[in-house]
Amino acid sequence: MDFFPVFLDLRERLVLVLGEGPAATRKAALVRQAGAEVRVAKIFSPALLDGVLLAIGADTPEGDLAALSAAARARGIPVNIVDRPELCSVIMPAVVDRAPITIAISSGGAAPVLARLIRARIEEMLAPSLGRLASLAARLRKETLRHLPDLDARRRMLERAFTGSVAARFLAGDEAGAEAEYRVLLIQETGNPAGSVFFVCAPASDLLTLRAARLLGVADAVVHDAKIGTDVLELTRREAERIVAGPDVVDRLVALTRTGKQVVRVRIEAPDALSVESERNALAKAGIESIVIPFVP
Repeated sequence: MDFFPVFLDLRERLVLVLGEGPAATRKAALVRQAGAEVRVAKIFSPALLDGVLLAIGADTPEGDLAALSAAARARGIPVNIVDRPELCSVIMPAVVDRAPITIAISSGGAAPVLARLIRARIEEMLAPSLGRLASLAARLRKETLRHLPDLDARRRMLERAFTGSVAARFLAGDEAGAEAEYRVLLIQETGNPAGSVFFVCAPASDLLTLRAARLLGVADAVVHDAKIGTDVLELTRREAERIVAGPDVVDRLVALTRTGKQVVRVRIEAPDALSVESERNALAKAGIESIVIPFVP
């Protein structure tokens, strides 16, 4: 990671835009959209940085851009010089705006056109109403916290909401139905937390199906064979427990699911291997259903 991604709150904060021309105009409009007050200047002087949270330079002589970069860095003010990554302490990403959802894509200044092309692909994938779906969750946040004070239970419920019928109804325009369905999920999770086990067969990350990758990304715990590669394990979320399978693997799986956790059991073998079936049969005897997600043949 060449640059650490971060989002700035620019509301009612001062941003300096140095220069005049198309690039400077676009940058000024962008930060105004985020609520910033913009100070525009054609020629640099150090006093322009007084009270500034962020500085941007474009469409002005090289000497002014270099002076802005040096002075801003000396004061610890983030500075972006358009198309001059060597003069930047921050990079302006390509942005997908589905407020309050914001997605930023950066190439670290190496290939801005590629970042914009990636943005266009993501724009096609995300419905314009996605931001309003996030607003629904924000509006019901206090109610959700009251019903589900446990973080893991709350996350499971929200993942079901955002990947299932709640999201489908909302994005189809049935906002009232989506809210009603949200509350049904809330009651279900409150009254009957239930864990499950998904068997993912993963000789390598490039053989995973999209469903397997998604399950790894949302699991509460990942119980894996010792030989599973780091490329597969890196697909898990940071908060998930990672447990190397041992002789007591079935007991561990049972204990995890009975606390309501969603568990992914990652095996190196093919889904029809006897060892996989043995674990699934043992789980069935304990009253726990399991589902096998095979790899791409």
